[in-house]
Amino acid sequence: MPRYEYRCRSCGDTFELSRPMAESSAPAECPAGHSDTVKLLSTVAVGGTASAPAAPRPAGGGGGGCCGGGCCG
Repeated sequence: MPRYEYRCRSCGDTFELSRPMAESSAPAECPAGHSDTVKLLSTVAVGGTASAPAAPRPAGGGGGGCCGGGCCG
């Protein structure tokens, strides 16, 4: 179940709730009991240093058109 981060406008407390995606925009009460809260925009951090392999370069020649495609001549 996804976790959503909220901030209370009354006391400034930031808290998280686990709830279904369908309820992500539903009102949330802060741990101190205040109901004036707003859902924060969360970012996803992706770590690591791996990179995708480079796409292979096509072999020279035979590109088509009149520049090596064999249609001219």
